[in-house]
Amino acid sequence: MRKERLYVLCTVCFAILAAGCNSVQQVLKSGRPDHMYQTALKHYQNQKWSKAAMLFEAAAPYYSGTMQEDSIAFMTAFCKFKTRDYEVATSMLDDFRRKFGRSVFLEDAEGILALSYFYLAPGPTRDQTMTTQAIVAVNEYLAHYPNSSRSDEFREMDKILTQRLHDKTYLNAYTYYKIGRYKSAIVALKNALKLYPTSSHREEIMYLIVDSGYRLASNSISEKQTANDSHEHNRKEIELAAFFCIIHDIND
Repeated sequence: MRKERLYVLCTVCFAILAAGCNSVQQVLKSGRPDHMYQTALKHYQNQKWSKAAMLFEAAAPYYSGTMQEDSIAFMTAFCKFKTRDYEVATSMLDDFRRKFGRSVFLEDAEGILALSYFYLAPGPTRDQTMTTQAIVAVNEYLAHYPNSSRSDEFREMDKILTQRLHDKTYLNAYTYYKIGRYKSAIVALKNALKLYPTSSHREEIMYLIVDSGYRLASNSISEKQTANDSHEHNRKEIELAAFFCIIHDIND
């Protein structure tokens, strides 16, 4: 009985989906730009983003150079954003702001562009090129619209994205420390501090610099150390020397 009900439910859902697709196809086949445009608006208002996008894209060439051109371009890009096709959305919105610099949709377009980049930005373990692009887009929005009601939201986005860059830089440097390449670790850790002096990892980075210096010096001395040397005496001397040397470099 349950299988029969499930079969009937699937059949009904498939029929509704097919009917929806057929209705869009019928509008497209009509070849009437006004019909495509008006139907697209209805789907847009009903949040049927995929259907609206298909019809807007089909109608767009007929409205080139008209008053509706920018609205069609914006709504098409917004449909892509709502269906989480962020890569296409960023491309369309970037083109939009270049082409329609005086459009009434410009502020919304730049805001959604920044949001699209934000959603595309990966975690700190991956390449951060997209994160950098997102930071640029977010700050451009804040610069262009300082009195926007969404300013606080975008500032918070900027903090999140900046933290990812801090995390990425720290993780890259820490990798050298973890695998025992202390000389490279010291260079990378110092660069991390120079690049992001207010990093939330600052305390840990400074500790790792000192510890890397100690381990590097300790390994070097151990190779020359004779069997009769006092390990404890040398350990203290090495630790103190490494500490003051690294602290001097940090301050410089």
